[in-house]
Amino acid sequence: MDSKSSLQRWNYSSSADLYLVNAWGKPYFSVSPEGEVVVKLKNSSHEQKFSLMDIASGLQQRGMEFPILLRFEDILSSRIQAINEAFRRAMKTSGYGTYYRGVFPIKVNQQQQVIEDICRSGRKYHHGLEAGSKAELIAAMGYLNDPEALLVCNGYKDQEFIDLALYSRKIGINTILVLEMPGELELILERAEALGVDPVLGVRVRLSAQAGGHWKTSGGDHSMFGLNAGQIMDVVDKLKAVGHQDWLQMLHYHLGSQIPNIRDIRNGVSEAARMYSELVKEGAAMKMLDIGGGLAVDYDGSHTNFGSSCNYTIDEYCLDVVEEVMEVTSRFEVEAPVIISESGRSTASYYSVLLFNILDISRFDSGFDPSMIPEEHHQLLDNLYETLKAVGPKNLQECFNDAIYYRDDVRQKFLHEALSLREKAVAEKIFWAIMTKIESQLDEKKYIPDEMQGLSDALSDIYYGNFSVFQSLPDIWAIDQLFPVMPIHRLNEKPERRAIIADITCDCDGRINRFIGLHEVKKTLALHSLKPDEPYILGSFLVGAYQETLGDLHNLMGDTHVVSIRLDEEGELEYSREIEGDSVADVLSYLEYNPRDMVDNMRRTAERAVTSGRISAKERKEILQAYQLGMRGYTYYEES
Repeated sequence: MDSKSSLQRWNYSSSADLYLVNAWGKPYFSVSPEGEVVVKLKNSSHEQKFSLMDIASGLQQRGMEFPILLRFEDILSSRIQAINEAFRRAMKTSGYGTYYRGVFPIKVNQQQQVIEDICRSGRKYHHGLEAGSKAELIAAMGYLNDPEALLVCNGYKDQEFIDLALYSRKIGINTILVLEMPGELELILERAEALGVDPVLGVRVRLSAQAGGHWKTSGGDHSMFGLNAGQIMDVVDKLKAVGHQDWLQMLHYHLGSQIPNIRDIRNGVSEAARMYSELVKEGAAMKMLDIGGGLAVDYDGSHTNFGSSCNYTIDEYCLDVVEEVMEVTSRFEVEAPVIISESGRSTASYYSVLLFNILDISRFDSGFDPSMIPEEHHQLLDNLYETLKAVGPKNLQECFNDAIYYRDDVRQKFLHEALSLREKAVAEKIFWAIMTKIESQLDEKKYIPDEMQGLSDALSDIYYGNFSVFQSLPDIWAIDQLFPVMPIHRLNEKPERRAIIADITCDCDGRINRFIGLHEVKKTLALHSLKPDEPYILGSFLVGAYQETLGDLHNLMGDTHVVSIRLDEEGELEYSREIEGDSVADVLSYLEYNPRDMVDNMRRTAERAVTSGRISAKERKEILQAYQLGMRGYTYYEES
């Protein structure tokens, strides 16, 4: 089989399989016959597919530079619909006696537009919000205008927090104060009497059940938040003593975010439903069971219990929750509660895509040529060169061992001044030429020795992307989160290079070197060679949850440009909102620099240079203009 015929058979479907698009992207993202990633948007009357490359090109023509974060409003609406309809179907199938209410945890994506979109899109289902801090509560009160939607208040609560929650209930917002700490009840009782408000209370239980995945410490006996059984009974007894046991209406728990195994979810629901039933028996006016978050996103498309995946669908999740609650409560002859979930990750992840361009490549190519060997040279160079010429299918192991031996000898002799720097440089080029030649023949081997297993990764390229991991994809750095990353165009061409991706922060942690794979995490990503005068655009997908709010200003890289997209009433693409990314002046001002003072300081420095004869007055003007232009510029790489 020659390479030409192999290239002819590569098409968009091959790329879809390579990057697992149909596994993680369905039903929103796919690869078109034109070799581009397309997004499917749907509103009440239209459904259309659009090329991400066309969107990117259109934004560039409008003067917007990469990186750009795309937010697809219709996908957010679709995700809210998906979970609400899945619970509706599960309850109908099971004959469940009551209903479901969703709440979106603001901490998952605190951007104003996101909260506004959720309140608007979720109104049909009375989808509410969860606030874990005073600031989030204030944000929720400003946008949640549906009296049937819930506003669940978690987190530590001072008097101001409690007063705001009680006031919100007073003006008609369906607010629930969840007890996270034993001492909160006394303050709530005091403030409720002072303000003349009857609160609705929930209590967060610290379950013994635990879930797998990165956030497994959210559950179990030593979890950070919630009350144990004894503390919950103290709450019940205290409320009975003051005649307000009717205030306690909700039980809440949280096993963690991104729970990959459905069995763990069932175990948590079973324990919580039992606790709920016992509270009913104790006389509490229980009505609601809040199962918290945990509904996972299949980031790698493997549909397994791997940490970046899940072995269930939304429908399976909802049906298992409903059936487990029904089974336990019916056994205790307790009326089934309203089920509440806080599935923020599943709601928001698909909503956002980060697009960034590749600026340059550091290609692993030794560039060795025999003419590089100096006339006067150490015997080691001849030994390495003879090894290079000897590499063949039948002696890969022998040549590999010889090359390693000679390389180590070169290093020692250089340290002991028996080898010049030029000789060492040529020796290294020959060594890597040997490794490259060996690696090119490994695919033909049925068995690859352990010491050669990582050779392909060691020879991979570095593609420099115009973005910051710390600002836009912080979970890659912080918790080794996997996100699908792939080119959004040229997908009818076979990608011949293997690479890791580095950002522009000049930090060794500012890289992506773990990529999704069907059976394992890959250390490199298949990418295309760059073409002259043609941009190469990559997309990082499923980044709508947590990434925007966790990003930091590493190397003073600020927020990226953000563009919100939706279908209009005629089914055409509409850029509903554009938010410019941070300028250099913006970022500096966040850190208490005063850009105006800095310009004044630079003006005085430049004037002193004129006075001393270092620069001319004309050069002073050019320097100040460049400085001020830089202040107004994007913090990322800009095309000249």
